[in-house]
Amino acid sequence: MRRPNVLYICTDQQRYDALSCYGNDRLDTPNIDKLAAEGVLMRNTYCQSPVCAPSRASFLTGRYPRTCGVRQNGQRMPRQEKLVTKLFADAGYTVGLSGKLHIAPCHTSVCVSGEPRIDDGYSVFHWSHHPDFRGAKSNWANNEYNIWLAARGQEYNRVPYCGSPYVYIGPDTVNSHSHWCAEMAIEFIQSLGLYPENPWMFSLNFFDPHHDFDPPKELLEKYIARLTTEDLPNYQPGELDHKPAPQQVDHEGAYSTKGNFAYDAMRKEDHLLIKAAYYAMIEQLDKEVGRVVQTLKDTNQYEDTVIVFTSDHGEMLGDHGIYLKGGYFYDPMVKVPLIISWPGHFLKGVVREAMIELVDIAPTLLDIAQLPPYTAMQGKSFYKLLTEPDAEDCFRETVYCEYYNAMRHGTVKIFATMIFDGRYKLNYYHSSNQGELYDLNLDPQERLNLYNDASYVNIKIMMLETMANRMAFTADPLPMREAAY
Repeated sequence: MRRPNVLYICTDQQRYDALSCYGNDRLDTPNIDKLAAEGVLMRNTYCQSPVCAPSRASFLTGRYPRTCGVRQNGQRMPRQEKLVTKLFADAGYTVGLSGKLHIAPCHTSVCVSGEPRIDDGYSVFHWSHHPDFRGAKSNWANNEYNIWLAARGQEYNRVPYCGSPYVYIGPDTVNSHSHWCAEMAIEFIQSLGLYPENPWMFSLNFFDPHHDFDPPKELLEKYIARLTTEDLPNYQPGELDHKPAPQQVDHEGAYSTKGNFAYDAMRKEDHLLIKAAYYAMIEQLDKEVGRVVQTLKDTNQYEDTVIVFTSDHGEMLGDHGIYLKGGYFYDPMVKVPLIISWPGHFLKGVVREAMIELVDIAPTLLDIAQLPPYTAMQGKSFYKLLTEPDAEDCFRETVYCEYYNAMRHGTVKIFATMIFDGRYKLNYYHSSNQGELYDLNLDPQERLNLYNDASYVNIKIMMLETMANRMAFTADPLPMREAAY
């Protein structure tokens, strides 16, 4: 039997509750909702780092961030690491990418020639880490989005929306970064459709809804009109008094930078405007997902293609008095959407409650394509949850996440890990000996820190032991012993 194509869609910084199929009635995401209706929606999927590069490195290798060697933004993936895309390429797949990769340094201040690459398996590589708003035309040579804009007589530009310091109006829909990402995917799918005997894999890596918040104007104003005070962030003044210091620092400014999205300096209108922009960017990428899926149908490849939709991590969006991302493990930060569809082969319209880690996607894709497992992977295949209606709706007893000085902003160094068993979430800050313990059954908003509550001491000890065990088993399964000692 011919192996299936794989369309791997990854958005950037999209929290789990930012899709209508995940229960958000403010958002219009009909195309992604349809993927869920035709496939399997995982309700409890967790990233292994709340920061871009470590998370992407982990789910592309099926290995934890500190194991695969990318635990910080700005670290370069070691050359001996194997991405799942390389394993597919070695099996005869044509493998392509559009948009972001981010498993190596890519900031224009240190890398003017594009992101350095290992042998990643991509034979088609349309790279653009993000829209270049710095005006550094010397860096355009490897940012294909900017080249594409120039060919259309355009140049990336943004202007503050009504003078806002937080939200901008970016290019219109057909000139947006998301539209370009989809265009490159569509060209790839159309060209490979001419050779139906050859399977392919494509990484469609949208930059949206990552900040800067710069949606098209018409979508922004749609959500400005829709949101109300009920949509204000989940924050209770004073809740950070009993939480670790890094959160208090980022409350005063995202990325430990005082004044950068400083929560207390913002008005209700600012909070709602930022959320409106975030939602507008998500609707924009939903439209692009719809165009790509329609191309699969138009080229008679839809039923031959596994579609994965997920994100690398979430966005605080003002919850708990914090914006953007950092060294904390609230659900809006570490819980992400995961939808997998393959019409005629996978279950249809099924919702799974089982806890999944993003490192589990790579071994699952190998399993789906009937490719041999890769010994170095630490994730596990959840193939049965996609195919067997009577499969027990459980997978992992715990999910694990880590943050090891992953973003070097300000003077705060954070080394922290999280363990969650489906009810209790324990976060330990190794760099400051501070901790958090939440009972999500009683406190789903994660406001009440029980770490120093004497009545929870036994649960805290149990969770610390569980964390220690999970950390121990993130040890690299390679190299294997080659001789007796």
